[in-house]
Amino acid sequence: MSLLATYRRLKANGVIGMNRRNADFILALNDRRHYPLVDDKLNTKRLAQEAGIAVPSLYGAIEHPHQVRLFETIVAGHEEFVVKPACGSGGEGILVVAGRTANGYRLAGGTVVTAEEMHFHLSNILAGTYSLGGQPDKALIEYRVSFHRVFERVAFQGVPDVRIIVFQGIPVMAMVRLPTRRSAGKANLHQGAVGVGIDLATGLTLDGVCRDRVVTRHPDTDVPLRGIEIPEWDRLMHHAARTYSLTHLGYQGMDMVLDADRGPLMLELNARPGLSIQIANREGLGHRLAAAAAALAATPDLLHDADRRVRFAKETFRPRPVAGGN
Repeated sequence: MSLLATYRRLKANGVIGMNRRNADFILALNDRRHYPLVDDKLNTKRLAQEAGIAVPSLYGAIEHPHQVRLFETIVAGHEEFVVKPACGSGGEGILVVAGRTANGYRLAGGTVVTAEEMHFHLSNILAGTYSLGGQPDKALIEYRVSFHRVFERVAFQGVPDVRIIVFQGIPVMAMVRLPTRRSAGKANLHQGAVGVGIDLATGLTLDGVCRDRVVTRHPDTDVPLRGIEIPEWDRLMHHAARTYSLTHLGYQGMDMVLDADRGPLMLELNARPGLSIQIANREGLGHRLAAAAAALAATPDLLHDADRRVRFAKETFRPRPVAGGN
């Protein structure tokens, strides 16, 4: 198939590329003055809490180099916790501590980090090693999520998360990201995690994508990916619908985890969500975004009613049949 024919086929299927995403949605709908609300995870956490959306508990934040020595005080009494950059991206700089050893801290993957190495890592976070644009950053120390048992057979070590793309308050597409051995237990597609599409109406999983290839089974456990029911799906959809009023960003991604004890917890909001979600759902975002824009133009009061936006999404965005019966 020629490049022109491939382009036409993708366009007909509603697939959008990076350039269109950036020009027609991010630049057009996301006022840069609102970016600090989502680029800084500490700001996002505060926004969510004010709106009554649960987040992982914050044990402490280190904002200045002289505070690094307070780390041991912050984590006193916590055997497990997560250290992450407030302005990081792509999962970089995150350390998941699963326990303590005589020499320091045992990470989820089994590696032991000494106290000195942990302090060095914290200093790197503050210096902006993992932040967007290399700007000075803050280190957050927070509750370690325990994943819901529904994911026991389709996740390797780490915690799966659910991403929902939201267009002016209307959820338009979703996937769950499943950690793998290759991704070192992180739910990050760029590092080798599996992205699995979700039917917005039912919360049932579809097939997935790993390294931009369609997969039907988890690469580590060989368990089928399709047909898993995401717990508390209605609640996740309503949280997603409310994010527009929190950030005023017209095009964003909401990332949530399902904790075994605490239920849905918001991890972060993303003003520049990636496009692999289209492969995971075997459908482009273009048609869904156009349908959402048309609905808002025809019924402007949808912007003020999250319940109606969720109902619209569930009724409108059903997965398309895939050739071959998948």
